[in-house]
Amino acid sequence: MVTITALDTFDVRFPTSLAHDGSDAMNPDPDYSAAYVVLRTNSPDGLAGYGLVFTIGRGNDVQTAALAALEHFVVGRTVDGIVGDLGAFARELNGDSQLRWLGPEKGVMHMAIGAVINAAWDLASRRAGKPLWRFIADMTPEQIVDQVDFRYLTDALTPAQALEILRAAEPHKRERIAQLEAEGYPAYTTSPGWLGYSDEKMQRLARQAVEDGFRTIKLKVGLRLEDDIRRCRLARETVGPDIAIAVDANQRWDVGTAIDWLRPLEDVGLAWVEEPTSPDDVLGHAAIRHAVSPTPISTGEHGQNRVIFKQLLQAGAVDLIQIDAARVGGVNENLAILLLAARFGVRVFPHAGGVGLCELVQHLAMADFVAITGRKEDRAIEFVDHLHEHFVDPVRIEHGRYRAPTAPGFSAQMHESSIRDHLFPHGIVWSALPLAAGG
Repeated sequence: MVTITALDTFDVRFPTSLAHDGSDAMNPDPDYSAAYVVLRTNSPDGLAGYGLVFTIGRGNDVQTAALAALEHFVVGRTVDGIVGDLGAFARELNGDSQLRWLGPEKGVMHMAIGAVINAAWDLASRRAGKPLWRFIADMTPEQIVDQVDFRYLTDALTPAQALEILRAAEPHKRERIAQLEAEGYPAYTTSPGWLGYSDEKMQRLARQAVEDGFRTIKLKVGLRLEDDIRRCRLARETVGPDIAIAVDANQRWDVGTAIDWLRPLEDVGLAWVEEPTSPDDVLGHAAIRHAVSPTPISTGEHGQNRVIFKQLLQAGAVDLIQIDAARVGGVNENLAILLLAARFGVRVFPHAGGVGLCELVQHLAMADFVAITGRKEDRAIEFVDHLHEHFVDPVRIEHGRYRAPTAPGFSAQMHESSIRDHLFPHGIVWSALPLAAGG
């Protein structure tokens, strides 16, 4: 009987603040980091499950403590007992009354629970010998519905309605899998757009992005209006009229400020404006969307659970949404959000970029294409060219498109040397550097 023998956690940090990689108006000096978790088993083949929570430096210590608090839920349990009913496993972790009190279903504890749930999905798909996107795609509609906690959702999405969406997709799965494997999935890039970059670096990276096949770039905004106007217009001059430009304010503004700030940018022709205000402010997003129409409004990477997404969709507050593989309660809750978006006909542009996020979220977007919506050319997954070399199964980008992963699992496993060298504070990388701002 194969059992879980350990839940190991690691505080892994990368000093990205030294080059301003990842910098934006709210987060000027991030050190991209992973609170990393491994579910170890006694399987002779070394079977394990891997997951992570993305942070930007300080806070990783809090997140690893939250992960460690979940040890008693998994150690000693059989692998069959967990992966045989991943929906029940997710509901058990999210439903523990004493830990749920800390949210409920939001914040540090919810993110930790999501990482452990994701590690269980990684374990399940590794055992099945399939990449996670294919593992989900090969489920029946009934099995996918069983993964979702519909509590608080049934005024917007019932199990019967979810089944209808999934059954409509079922006859087309084989064709979509072949299409995905042949064509890949569209990507857009934020690599040129970090706020700490000079105009020259932004323009150089934007030109390179177009040469590499990306059809959309994203710029960070929100610190100084005159800088945003200049940078957005320079970007438009650089990439020409046929490349989409999105902007991301990272929650910088209140509602009135957002409206006033965005109007001078209308001539740039923005593909969308991301996180213009607090991620919890449903009515604020709706007001901004109404005031700046037809400029599209989006949010979601900091959406704390399926309920906030339900409200954003019900209120008509967004034109598109982001999902994040490490923010909500794991694969299960992201499946709920994808089904909600499909029900409301809203496009999903998954958030990625932070360490490991591209690796993870590609699977969710691809599963959505195959098993839920059948749509991919009207949307894209974010891509940032940072830190992929630290993963055993890194993303593959060709001509501005994600290639479908083929290795079993959720692509979350990091190289042992990367973990060792970047452990905070005593890994060799941190021992050789002055303490970076995010450390």
